[in-house]
Amino acid sequence: MSPRLGPIGRLGRYTATHRKVVFIAWAVIALGLGFFAPKVEHALSGAGWEATGSESVDARQVIDKEFDGLSSSALMVVVRSEDQTYKDAAFQKVIADTTAQLQADDRVTNVVPPQPGMSISQDGKTVVIQAGAADTANEMVRAADDLKEELPAADGITVSMTGASGMWSDFNEANRAAMMKSELISWPVTLAILVLAFGSLVAAGLPLLLTILGLVASAGTLYLGTKFMDISIWAMNFALMFALALGIDYALFIVYRFRGALFGQHEAVEDAVGETMDTAGKAVLFSGLTVLISLSAVMLVPSPAFRSMALGIMVAVTFILAATMTLLPALLGKLGPKIDNISLPWVHSGEHRSPKFAAWAERLWKHPIAYGSAALLVLAILIVPVFGLQTGMPSIKVVPDGDGSRVAYTQVQDAFGDGAPGALQIVSAQGEAAQVTAVAKADEGIAQVMPAMPGSGGSAMVQVVPAQDPSNPAVGETIDRLRDTLPATALVGGAPAENHDLEQALTAKTPLVIGVVLFLGFLLLLVALQAPILAAVGVLTNLLAVAAAFGVAKLIFQDGNLAGLLGLEPQGYLNAWAPVFFFAMVFAISMDYTVFLLSSAKEHWDKNHDPKEAMVGGVAHSGRVVFAAAAVMVAVFFTFALSGPLPPKEMGVILGIAVLLDAFLIRLLLVPVALRLLGKWAWWLPKPLDKVLPDVRFGHA
Repeated sequence: MSPRLGPIGRLGRYTATHRKVVFIAWAVIALGLGFFAPKVEHALSGAGWEATGSESVDARQVIDKEFDGLSSSALMVVVRSEDQTYKDAAFQKVIADTTAQLQADDRVTNVVPPQPGMSISQDGKTVVIQAGAADTANEMVRAADDLKEELPAADGITVSMTGASGMWSDFNEANRAAMMKSELISWPVTLAILVLAFGSLVAAGLPLLLTILGLVASAGTLYLGTKFMDISIWAMNFALMFALALGIDYALFIVYRFRGALFGQHEAVEDAVGETMDTAGKAVLFSGLTVLISLSAVMLVPSPAFRSMALGIMVAVTFILAATMTLLPALLGKLGPKIDNISLPWVHSGEHRSPKFAAWAERLWKHPIAYGSAALLVLAILIVPVFGLQTGMPSIKVVPDGDGSRVAYTQVQDAFGDGAPGALQIVSAQGEAAQVTAVAKADEGIAQVMPAMPGSGGSAMVQVVPAQDPSNPAVGETIDRLRDTLPATALVGGAPAENHDLEQALTAKTPLVIGVVLFLGFLLLLVALQAPILAAVGVLTNLLAVAAAFGVAKLIFQDGNLAGLLGLEPQGYLNAWAPVFFFAMVFAISMDYTVFLLSSAKEHWDKNHDPKEAMVGGVAHSGRVVFAAAAVMVAVFFTFALSGPLPPKEMGVILGIAVLLDAFLIRLLLVPVALRLLGKWAWWLPKPLDKVLPDVRFGHA
């Protein structure tokens, strides 16, 4: 007799018995969105790192309109020679050829030639040519992509593009190459781990199928999204990582359960699929919703780049979740016993409950204090450094050595001073220009003040050069002082001001984002587990893993430990987006394992209300899945940590360490210990909550 199934189980059984409909639907999705997928890379934007509505963004818009686009988005080309000056014929020809090339591009308004005292060095060997922005910040990054490859040069004379547009162009290019390298490494590593985890080549191919399908659909959707909004190129990078990670997680959990039902309980294929989706499928659904909720909180950050990155991940998660809930059960229904084809000789298909993890859980049950204390001690040691964590916006160090923007940046600093690559731009009414100039000259953080430039709309712009490197925190303090002392209508802009405003916005929104993620995560766990104490334990232990991961990140990226091994040049701080964005990502991934473990524990609790069986059974039935999924995810994330610019390394290390700690130290040790110590209180549900919460169960009748 077939088991009585809930809605998710019935959906799984339907897809298993109506496979043709499901396959056709997904073929249409894959072909329809796949048509647009190859176009996505060139449609995504390279900028967007700004705080929408900030003073610096307002300043840039005024400058673009009234000062021929000479804002932070303008192109900056540096011509440098070791033995010639700008007066020499060969040098003059390079300047003229560069100017002509820039003027020929429709995205350039006008070209400002080198001027003595402003853009010609004292020794005459370094000059700066500026090209005004005739388009948006994103389009100017694309202009830098195109123009930097065609810059003229001559023997002994270098021509390089820098500035914000040039830097983001070089960074995105290096990042793209690094991602491709990481993908080439991660795919075979992932397949090898999957074969070991599943024990069958056929079964191991299922998560990769889900991943590829999710990526194709996501890429096509993101391309269509670019027709309505700017979407960061990073959105596709993160979509790739999450599609691979979650595709594997979800397939592991469901295929393990399916094989246990099919081979271990000898159920019919359709019944095995129905039971699998009624139990493991329900847990996957809650896990996916948790991921989406966590990432949606990033939308609170008022920055196009961050919002579009979160959107890219959410699109990928949505497609992976939809494919897991419909296509995967249909494939299981089609494969049936063939799921174990081309299998390793030691594989036991019907082994849903792992004897090794059951023995581990029994050991934790007997010695909870010893093991729990050891885990907490390790976490505490790793968390301590986080209290000295500092953040800042990316410096030129995120661009690889030898890239044009970094070479030119250094040349400008050597010729004009540390702050010259990041001049501040102060816009005011023309009648206030003298006051602006006086205030700027009196500020200790300003090294040079340029003459005021009249604008077309009655405005004036005063460009000032900070005394320190644009990434130095002192420049942010200078910006704040200027804003406090300048006339109320004056606007302080320029690339350093835009970075400063974005950093301030991130700092202001981080507590809100973290609070929203924690609160919504708790609510979802409360609905899923029907146990407020256990839901709180799940959320709080997630925080421990995140804090420990950031503690390790502080030791590496701020203090420089292991910098040589990882091939990185520390900036002396973490990039400012790490606390908010990586927190949401890590928390989302951690909740995956939380749901897998505790949903399995709840299934056992609902059967007999025995705290020991809930704990031991939960670990025994989900431990192997959590272990295998974490191994794959750590391998994927660490491949990103071994190649490319600094931000991907930060991402790979923080996410990889977080998953490592969360899966092995928290989900498979600390949470089971908490279940042991709480006993029946872990599953306590107050009567008022019992009346309002939906009845969610992970077993089947």
